Amino acid sequence: MDRIRLLSATTADRIAAGEVVERPAAAVKELVENALDAGARRIHVALEGGGTGRILVEDDGAGMSPADLALCVERHATSKLPEEAALFRIATLGFRGEALPSIGAVARLCITSRPQGGEAHQITVEGGAKGEVRPAAGAPGTRVEVRDLFYATPARRKFLKTPGTEAGHAVEAVRRLALAWPEVAFRVELEGRAVLNVAPADRAGRLAAVLGPDFAAAAVPVGGASWEALTLDGMAALPGLTRPTAAEQHLVVNRRPVRDPLLRAALRVAYRDLIASGRHPVAALFIDLPPEMVDVNVHPMKTELRFREAGAVRGALISALRRALAVGAGTTGAVVEEEGAEGGAPPPAAPWPSAGGRPEPFQPGFAEAEPGFAGPRAHGFSWQPGLRLPAPRPAFPAPVAGAAPAPLPPAAAEGPLGRPVAQLMETYVLAEAPDGALILVDQHAAHERLTHEAFKAQLLEGQVRSQPLLLPAVVELAPLECGRLLEAAPALERLGLELEGFGHGAVLVRALPALLGNPDPAPLLRDLCAELAEWEESTALGRRLDAAIARLACHGSIRAGRRLNPAEMDALLRQMEATPRASTCSHGRPTWLRFGKAEFEKLFGRR
Repeated sequence: MDRIRLLSATTADRIAAGEVVERPAAAVKELVENALDAGARRIHVALEGGGTGRILVEDDGAGMSPADLALCVERHATSKLPEEAALFRIATLGFRGEALPSIGAVARLCITSRPQGGEAHQITVEGGAKGEVRPAAGAPGTRVEVRDLFYATPARRKFLKTPGTEAGHAVEAVRRLALAWPEVAFRVELEGRAVLNVAPADRAGRLAAVLGPDFAAAAVPVGGASWEALTLDGMAALPGLTRPTAAEQHLVVNRRPVRDPLLRAALRVAYRDLIASGRHPVAALFIDLPPEMVDVNVHPMKTELRFREAGAVRGALISALRRALAVGAGTTGAVVEEEGAEGGAPPPAAPWPSAGGRPEPFQPGFAEAEPGFAGPRAHGFSWQPGLRLPAPRPAFPAPVAGAAPAPLPPAAAEGPLGRPVAQLMETYVLAEAPDGALILVDQHAAHERLTHEAFKAQLLEGQVRSQPLLLPAVVELAPLECGRLLEAAPALERLGLELEGFGHGAVLVRALPALLGNPDPAPLLRDLCAELAEWEESTALGRRLDAAIARLACHGSIRAGRRLNPAEMDALLRQMEATPRASTCSHGRPTWLRFGKAEFEKLFGRR
């Protein structure tokens, strides 16, 4: 083994830089935080090549003198900790003095700064080599330009995603800071085109500008706290507005955007009994605590925190959210559930979704024998394993465009799921099994699995069949979401979804998968955007397609509140018996429960 030796200063700086500058978004975040700490009221960010080609951050903050400019690129040089004791009561976004030297260690860095009433000066750093401070021209404030990010560490560049994905992360970092600092104007440009442009506003105005009109219409104010050391403010969406991921949960502590596990867990608990499993609430919450009550120095990116009184913070957040949601539900009446999320207000009664607008029997998917779902006990009854699904039955005839509606097939022989008895609460199908046990089926979860398997069957044949829209639909989205969808357009076309760009901030939907019927494409595209952002292009294509199929299946399935006639209930049960994985929906939730004679005898004291 070689002898122990000290690393060179350049190597040590590049290793340290890897902790701070993980990707272009991290560099953007650090530079914008520096601008905010400098008192900026206008911040301009420009990105080229996803941030690896060029990052520009300009602000109108306090600026730096020539002496400060020379020190700012030295490691552990900071103006934000007046004394060592201040480390335990951090009141600024940055404090380590590592951002600029870390960026300079792996890129070509140029800083031009001019203090108010002073002259402008400039310094450059290339791969850790520092230049001299020299006079320059510039407006009051600071201008930081980063070129060729990671050119000095090419191995790091190989692990980056596509320019579009990297740019998306960078814009999201600025977007979160924009929510935390509403009094500051932010403008972000990608390849010369503005993707974020917000003027100074109050908190409510900034939330509406950044999170969009859907959130503004569905959100209720959250305020007050059960713990006097904590101040809580913000907005939380009613249960009718949810997302498939937690990306739209914006948590700000002492004006610092964070992704703290404790706070996210509090959100989950507050909404636990209000939204469907697999969906996530949308909220923007702003927490203020005395600086000494929270440690922000526990994560290199400062996105996780350690609270001195973690239980009190969690409890205060949960109770404030539950109060707000209870008041919001009581004052706004019925909550309309967003398309694609179960458990909302029932839609009007209608037949099965179909491309032709007529009742349509289920389309079969794959069929194979499988055991039933076995799980924990629930409400005194037990999940019963042991259902073995039979061999596939003949497929129902596919509808022919322009042909007369085909009748439902005759009722098949009674299978393991039995005969339908009734529909309960316009959500569950009650059936009696051949052995006398009662079967309770969640109609949305069950149909979601059937639609999922039908999608997969068509995909294995080559491509999901699409249904052209009579009038193409224009869906307005954030510019980044549009770019994400259009980048994935070839894969989505295999799933029967045909999209194309329609100006800046909109996409044109020309066709939808025929299995979906005729849903509103806007909620579907928003959920697909969230799925694409969650998986990114590093995930295997098959897994990404399966996640997209699950999302499409959810939007194409019958909802809770849909009234079913006896023939439709029977068709549902028979198709479940001929479909693999029918014991769970696309999100892993059970589709049916079995209540045997023994369970009822125990309840009535007969055994």
